[in-house]
Amino acid sequence: MSFLRPQARAALWRWREGLAGAAVSALGAWWILGPGGLLFWVGWLLLPAGAGIALVGIQRARFRAEGQGPGVVRVDEGQVVYFGPLTGGALALASVIRLAYRADARPAHWQLEGEEGQDLMIPVNAEGAEALFDAFATLPGLRTQAMLAAMRRAGAHPVVIWERNPSRPALAPLH
Repeated sequence: MSFLRPQARAALWRWREGLAGAAVSALGAWWILGPGGLLFWVGWLLLPAGAGIALVGIQRARFRAEGQGPGVVRVDEGQVVYFGPLTGGALALASVIRLAYRADARPAHWQLEGEEGQDLMIPVNAEGAEALFDAFATLPGLRTQAMLAAMRRAGAHPVVIWERNPSRPALAPLH
């Protein structure tokens, strides 16, 4: 028996890394202000480490979608595999040439385009889709904040998040 409602437990679990980083920073601050000695210096190390953990945790929490969508996502050794009820496929991250966010699909999807012309459409709320955060972070030049901002906007058109070789003029913004 738990004293937390399932919704509260799910919210805490979603923000777990951010909360852990805040706790590490708080411990560091307490040691800086508290007993002194060796803990004073360890506290100065914990403070920025906790802030970094909290920053990454907040980004991950914003990336996670709620609910159980269709299909299962697996990321293994640089390859994204999606097992869906109607579609599916596998695509190596090294062969991805474009990553787009499709808010016009229901539910919203990530669209990965490969060098060979194959597309992989993955619902943002598929089981295991949170592993895509780390997979997308390996794409050279990907701006995480732009990806998270695109997820918060509703639109009728796909938003290109990242391209290996941009097909637009250099002065035109990507997002």
